[in-house]
Amino acid sequence: MMTRKVAGGEAEEMKRRNAELERAVAEAAAREERLRRELEAALARLAVAEEAEERLCVQLGELEAEAVEQAIEYQERVRALSERLAFADGVLRSSGIRGFAAAGASTSRMD
Repeated sequence: MMTRKVAGGEAEEMKRRNAELERAVAEAAAREERLRRELEAALARLAVAEEAEERLCVQLGELEAEAVEQAIEYQERVRALSERLAFADGVLRSSGIRGFAAAGASTSRMD
């Protein structure tokens, strides 16, 4: 009779332990599912961020190209104005009128 009680006690203990393990498995499965969803959401956010980065890189490249173009145009404009100024100064010098550069130089010497 005592063996039945021991066997019955062991059976109850095994049932209790089995229930605990089943709960632990269910909790682990739920945790795994939650983490999987979080990972999928993070991967979706990463994809959006990568697309935004790519668009920004394209825009930056376009802006850099535009800046180079503007710098070239500016240099050409400065060169053209310098040539015009040199020509005007040459005309003034050849006509006996003191040019801008000479007038500026004599004024600075008088200071």
